[in-house]
Amino acid sequence: MIRMNRLFDAIRARWHDFFRKRRFSMLHATDRSEEWHVHLSPAGIVAGLVAFVLLLFILILTLTAYTPVLEFLPGYRTEADRSRENIMQQILRLDSMERVIDDMATYNRNIALILEGKTPAIPSSGTLLDTLRGDKTLVPPSAEDSLLRAQMEGSGAYGLGEREAATRRQVREAIELAKPAEGIITDRFDIPQGCYGVRIAAPAEARITAVDTGTVVQSLWAPENGYTVILQHANNLISVYKGLSQSLVSTGQTVRGGDQLGYNAAAVEGETRLFEFELWSNGKPVDPESYIVF
Repeated sequence: MIRMNRLFDAIRARWHDFFRKRRFSMLHATDRSEEWHVHLSPAGIVAGLVAFVLLLFILILTLTAYTPVLEFLPGYRTEADRSRENIMQQILRLDSMERVIDDMATYNRNIALILEGKTPAIPSSGTLLDTLRGDKTLVPPSAEDSLLRAQMEGSGAYGLGEREAATRRQVREAIELAKPAEGIITDRFDIPQGCYGVRIAAPAEARITAVDTGTVVQSLWAPENGYTVILQHANNLISVYKGLSQSLVSTGQTVRGGDQLGYNAAAVEGETRLFEFELWSNGKPVDPESYIVF
């Protein structure tokens, strides 16, 4: 019983000693006079440390929750974030492919209507490029159009009978030209606007191929356009390929249609690099879309 009382007395004394304040003084180094003092207890020191840790925790939690500071830490981005970005890129690619397929289907329908002697469908003028859909309503021909059609289909001076074989051969040769690159046309042929061909938004480092058999007459690099390759084809036809990051051909080399000429320029942060393609016939620029199905 006596030992238990002594144990309780020792615990009580320790507990009171834990809350008992101590005097911490700062003395002058020469005359040992007191310059500053403070009264602290072990309990006060522990409470101060706990408050400091709690405040530091709240500060770190606020920074991580309301600021992008974690984005600067290497390895923080999870696999889910990378998968989400990959899915978004695939969705954009599928949307681009859908627009290209829709444009090709509209083109083929118009060709079929022209061969049947009908008026091709025209796209709605108020529709944006991203949601372009063909207007299935046929435009009724005017009286002047019917008169011109009768003159062209007849055997008179303006008839097509004598030139029918040549016209078919030209159309066949035009369709045989291959696409120089896979992508979406962003700028069409417009001489007044300074666009002597078409500009194509192709994937970075995409393959650039020759549209037909020809001879390389120029393969040069310039700081504003990158590599430029020019091919001379038959019938005084010249094809120009601008915006390449690398040229795989040299001047004087003969290439066939579909042979790779180089790679499209890689995308640069803050700007879009487009591949530019031009066709020149007898020294004059012509619309590439009249020769190639993009």
